[in-house]
Amino acid sequence: MNEEKKTTKKEKKLATVKRSQFNALTVIITFALGILVGYFVWGSDSADAPTQFQEAPLAAEAPQQAPAENVDIPTEGYPSQGPEDAPIVIVEFSDFECPFCTKWHNEVYKPLLEEYPDQIRLVYRNFPLVGLHANAYLAAEAVLCAGDQDSYWDYHEKLFENELGLREAALHEYAEQLELDADIFRECLVSGKYTEFVKNDIDYAMSIGVQSTPTFYVNGRAVIGAQPLSVFQSIIEEELAK
Repeated sequence: MNEEKKTTKKEKKLATVKRSQFNALTVIITFALGILVGYFVWGSDSADAPTQFQEAPLAAEAPQQAPAENVDIPTEGYPSQGPEDAPIVIVEFSDFECPFCTKWHNEVYKPLLEEYPDQIRLVYRNFPLVGLHANAYLAAEAVLCAGDQDSYWDYHEKLFENELGLREAALHEYAEQLELDADIFRECLVSGKYTEFVKNDIDYAMSIGVQSTPTFYVNGRAVIGAQPLSVFQSIIEEELAK
C-alpha cells in the first residue's frame, strides 16, 4: 500500500515537472513567433515608411554613408546666394528649428562662403521636421514671405539667430525688426501663400532619399549631417580640380 502511494506521488511529481517544462517551452515558442510576426508586420512598414523625422547627428571626420550617385537637383526659383555661374552649387535641405542645422549655420556657413566667395552658390530648400519641431513649418513659410519684400536672407539670419524663438508672434517681430511692411507680411503668412511651396520641397526631398536635417548636395554629392568645414573643403577642392 505504501509502495503504491510512493509510486503515485512520484508519478504526480513527474507529471508536474513535465507540465512545467511544456508550459515554459510553449512560452518560449510563443515569444519567438511574436518577434517573427512583429518583424514582418512592423519591420516591413517602418522600412517602407518615410523617415523624415530625424536630425542627422554630428560627425567629427567624415560624412555619413550617402548615395553613391550624384543627384541633379533643381535650383531655379529657390533662394540662393552666390554667382549664378558658380562652379560649386551647394543645395541645403534644412530646418530652422533643428539644432544641428543651427550649429552648421553658425560654424560652417559663413566661413565657407568667405573662403570661396566667387566659387559657391548656396541654394536653400526646406525640410521642416514637423514631427519634431512644432514651429519649423511656419518659419519656413515666414522666410519666403520676407523674400517677397527682398529680405529673404536677412530674415533667414534672424531665424537661425533665434533670439525670440520661432513662435508666430516672434515671426512677426522679426519682420518688424527688418522694417518689413507688417500688413503685407501678415497677409502672406495668414493666407498660407507658401504652404504648398514648402510641402513640395518636403515631398521632393523625400523622393530623392533625404531623411534628416541638415542634408547637403555639393554638385550633386550628398553630405549628411552638420559636417565640419574641412569636409566641405575637401569635396569642393575635388570638384574644382575636375
